[in-house]
Amino acid sequence: MATKHLVLVAGNIGAGKTSLVTKLGETLRWRTGFETVETNPYLGKFYADMRSWAFHLQVFLLAQRSQLHIEAYRDPSSAILDRSIYEDYYIFARALHSLGNLSAEDLDTYSRVYKLVTTSLPKPDLLIMLKAPVPALLERIRSRGREMEAGITAEYLTLLDGYYDEWLHNFDVCPVLTISSGDLDYVNDPAHLDSVINTIQAKLSGRDELIFDE
Repeated sequence: MATKHLVLVAGNIGAGKTSLVTKLGETLRWRTGFETVETNPYLGKFYADMRSWAFHLQVFLLAQRSQLHIEAYRDPSSAILDRSIYEDYYIFARALHSLGNLSAEDLDTYSRVYKLVTTSLPKPDLLIMLKAPVPALLERIRSRGREMEAGITAEYLTLLDGYYDEWLHNFDVCPVLTISSGDLDYVNDPAHLDSVINTIQAKLSGRDELIFDE
């Protein structure tokens, strides 16, 4: 019987998380989990008035991601999730506070709830961190043409990158595999996808035969 794994994918906006999760799910027949935008009652309100709705949005996403995490852990098959719950506070809540959209009081309250939720979650087997240069991120964001992402700037992506570097430096929940995704095309190039899969499987088995530099 194959070993069950719970894998989370993290990375900046446009790094290729959804594409990677989709391809790995199809190829390896793993369960996949994605953030559901359509059922999010706060997203539209947030983009219309970030200061008023930032806290509500973060709490909703925390609940949504914790549910996905638990369901994936309980599923008998291996699972891979598009974005980790651990990014919610260390990346996005802190960025909202830095930009003046989340007060210090709200950030502190959210941090307490976040810690209560995440400390009770089962640990994943692997965190895949996708890294790409900011210009590549911007190009991908613009090419997919999502209206809600139209205002994303290079400055904002750079801010998030800094938080990601700080977070990963102290992250010890599970092993981390960092993959440089700027020049990868695992959607259209089977060789690229095979390389990524081989690297992930090596990491999950505890081998250091990694194709991509960490």
